[in-house]
Amino acid sequence: MLKYFTILSAIIALCLQAEAKIDRKAVVERHNPELNQVRPESPSQVGNGEFTFNFDITGLQTFIPFNTMSHWGWHSLPMPKGVNPYKDFKGFKIKTNGRDIVYPCSEKSLRHYSKTYRESTPTPQQSPEQMEMAEWLKCNPHAFNLGRIGLEIVKSDGKPAALSDIKNSSQTINLYTGIAESSFSVDGKPVRVTTICNPDRDTISIKIISPLLKDGKIKVFFAFPYGDPKEFQEFIGDWNKPSAHKSEFVKTPFGAEIKRTADDLKYFVNINWQNPAEFKPDTKDPHKFVLEPKSDTLAFSCDFSKSELPEAMKKLPLFEETLARSEVEWRKYWESGAAIDLSESIDPRWRELERRVILSLYLMRVQECGSLPPQESGLLSNSWHGRFHYEMIWWHAVHFGAWGRPELAEKQLDVFRKYLPDAIERAKGQGYAGARWPKCTANSFSEWPHIIHSTLLWQQPHPIYFAEQAYRLNPTKETLDKWKDVVFQTAEFMADFPVLDPKTRIYNLEPPITVVSESTDCLETRNPTFELSYWRYGLRTALKWLERMGMPENEKWRTVLDGLAPLPVENGLYVRYEGIPNMWTKFNYEHPALIGTLGMLPGDGVDRNTFKRTLEEICHKWHFERCWGWDFPMLAMAAARTGNSQLAISMLLHPTQKFQFDEHGIATGGPCPYFPSNGGFLTAVAMMAGGWEGADSDEFDNEYLGFPRDGNWKVKAEGFPKYE
Repeated sequence: MLKYFTILSAIIALCLQAEAKIDRKAVVERHNPELNQVRPESPSQVGNGEFTFNFDITGLQTFIPFNTMSHWGWHSLPMPKGVNPYKDFKGFKIKTNGRDIVYPCSEKSLRHYSKTYRESTPTPQQSPEQMEMAEWLKCNPHAFNLGRIGLEIVKSDGKPAALSDIKNSSQTINLYTGIAESSFSVDGKPVRVTTICNPDRDTISIKIISPLLKDGKIKVFFAFPYGDPKEFQEFIGDWNKPSAHKSEFVKTPFGAEIKRTADDLKYFVNINWQNPAEFKPDTKDPHKFVLEPKSDTLAFSCDFSKSELPEAMKKLPLFEETLARSEVEWRKYWESGAAIDLSESIDPRWRELERRVILSLYLMRVQECGSLPPQESGLLSNSWHGRFHYEMIWWHAVHFGAWGRPELAEKQLDVFRKYLPDAIERAKGQGYAGARWPKCTANSFSEWPHIIHSTLLWQQPHPIYFAEQAYRLNPTKETLDKWKDVVFQTAEFMADFPVLDPKTRIYNLEPPITVVSESTDCLETRNPTFELSYWRYGLRTALKWLERMGMPENEKWRTVLDGLAPLPVENGLYVRYEGIPNMWTKFNYEHPALIGTLGMLPGDGVDRNTFKRTLEEICHKWHFERCWGWDFPMLAMAAARTGNSQLAISMLLHPTQKFQFDEHGIATGGPCPYFPSNGGFLTAVAMMAGGWEGADSDEFDNEYLGFPRDGNWKVKAEGFPKYE
């Protein structure tokens, strides 16, 4: 009888375990975008993390010139005559703690952002030639649109179809398989388009079924632009300079190849088709080509590659192969790592919260798992010339580890190892030990010359944070060996940068410093709150790494850590930096990063009571309409850490226009589609679902520490590692 009871108990336990497991497919598919129109600023997307194809309601780029982008597609305009800005730009000298340091910045930017400098130096010092080179370095290299693929549709009256002629349109993106199905009609005749991105290579596969194909009323066009260095633009590319670039067409045994050349950028486009069709150049445009089908079905694949493909690889995977691979890889993605199901909640906000989670997970997998960290607008449009920001890598990539999928961030995080020698050289050139990380670069270490970029600090501890996250997820010697040089060289600079006050024996972070908000005078900014806490975290963690590796403690790191200035407090509240004037009337906008010290970070140097009062003051006095998208997840994390789970939920669903998620999940938060909003949202939810180190469960609501226990929230979560 006892044996029977034991077996029965085991069966019941297994049944309960099976019942508790999240039906991930159901969670994902209930948020499939279903559309009947498309807005110019919000394309549908398929992609593999390195390459993304953005498209309109037709399943292609027929009516809206959305972009085809990759992390490898970079273009530079010809250099100014007679100079090489990479070698000849000299930077600008700024007095720093009694010595002259040359910063990679332009005087123009310093003059614009520092009243102190304008008043002390009324006459410009930098030569016109240097300013011209700084402007070129600002714009080059820039992200490049690899090409446009769309339908040429002719109506029965012989006129080209306009968007208004498209009837009965519908589009569904199956998030669980990565397959987009679009359907519409023209002149009463149906058209169906399936759009897929190959998970293994930068290839899209398309299948079109329509009687209009055989009638010669629908053709497929491929068109290619020149580079465009504008700072912000939805549709990248200059289509009005045909003589500035080349599109050379050659036939291959498998279809056609187009060799593209635009100044320093060369890439290759291979097109294969499975059904009878003819591929030929357009007679009027040297950068346009047309695929004319001969039956009512057309399946084709189009591959974009940085280098010319070996002959065997020019035979592209068939549509059916790509479809099968997409189904397998997307299923693998959704069934790995962490998941959350809020559908049993009573609070009606559960659906929107869960929708944002699922769509953000899809978008970040589509465009932010590539060979470089992404720009703020990912592979959708252009922001800041397409360059990525080292300080924003945190918001783009921490969520991968927080959701148990750290391998998806591996390639982009390699910038810290790849460019470590350059970071060491940068620090050495300024008279510091260790490695100093830049702010804004592209596919090289060359920085956009700007005073903010030159003096920003909060990106400096990032590689230590990522190394620690990697070790917490995989605590092995291999992880330590992989990251140790980056950790130690980063810490060397962090220990060398603070300045010792000989009277107080306190180590201070002295100007020039640009704080997280980028809204203060860098020549007046001293001991900023967020940076002081993050500095403590970085040095403390680096010392922990020495201990793990059996190495002796670094006395300098310990001395600086123990002697760092306290986080500045005025009237019982944390402030942006020490001595800031009019904190709560003049500087209560932009990033409230002084609250990121406990939430985003684990709270080094933070007094909890002071922190709680500061969070309350921010909620009452901050201009949230002048914030950025990741500020709200940061505030949610701060609220969760202090036991205010209702505030955490409210911040994740804040009504400001700066934090909205459209039908695709594309978030606002900046001057462009802003994916740090999505990444920050995912990080906050992961922390709230998985908990964090040092949390006393009696102080908080339940096992899912960031969610309210008011009877309105039922959280099913699995696979979340504990947040630091």
